[in-house]
Amino acid sequence: MTWDWSAVADFMPRFWDGVLVTLQILVLGSLLSFTLGLVWALGLRSGLRYVRWPVGLVTEFIRNTPLLVQLFFLFFVLPEWGVQFSALATGTIAIGLHYSTYTAQVYRAGIDAVPAGQWEAATALSLPAHRTWTAVILPQAVRRIAPALGNYVIAMLKDTPLLAGIGVLEMLQQSRLESAATFQYTEPLTVVGIAFILIAYPASLLVRTLERRLAR
Repeated sequence: MTWDWSAVADFMPRFWDGVLVTLQILVLGSLLSFTLGLVWALGLRSGLRYVRWPVGLVTEFIRNTPLLVQLFFLFFVLPEWGVQFSALATGTIAIGLHYSTYTAQVYRAGIDAVPAGQWEAATALSLPAHRTWTAVILPQAVRRIAPALGNYVIAMLKDTPLLAGIGVLEMLQQSRLESAATFQYTEPLTVVGIAFILIAYPASLLVRTLERRLAR
């Protein structure tokens, strides 16, 4: 078997389209998971049972079912109920929703790790609840959990190929289309594998660096 550089050159337009879609999913999915994860975390810490219990049930269900099942449900079942999104939007929502249940636990642990004295100081200063959270608690919690959130971003990147199952044109799906058209599989799949390494490995190094700096 010989390496065909012309096949690589032919694949490049599709490849870059796939890279852009993959990065778009990663950025939007991360923002959704971070935002919704915080909402879940606050719900899980609520003193109201009718808030805490439903949130707990929902997050446990999502976290303990496969992402691919959730992806297929959103894409194939919801349209039967009149709710339909594009494949790209569905994939982004699915991956963000799935990982939000994991980031919720990270937020929860970070909030619980804030010393009790910080809560007491906020109370002594008569800070309103929203100021206590935004100015005292969350900044300290996020500082502790930033590396863990970064690790979930990398995990989301590695799960983006699952979106090929509903036809999202991310990197893997683009390589499959190229291979189906040219009957050459080695070059497109190898390029995609290398691309994942080139994105994920520097990101993992950045997370480690951030973790060391925040630990000082």
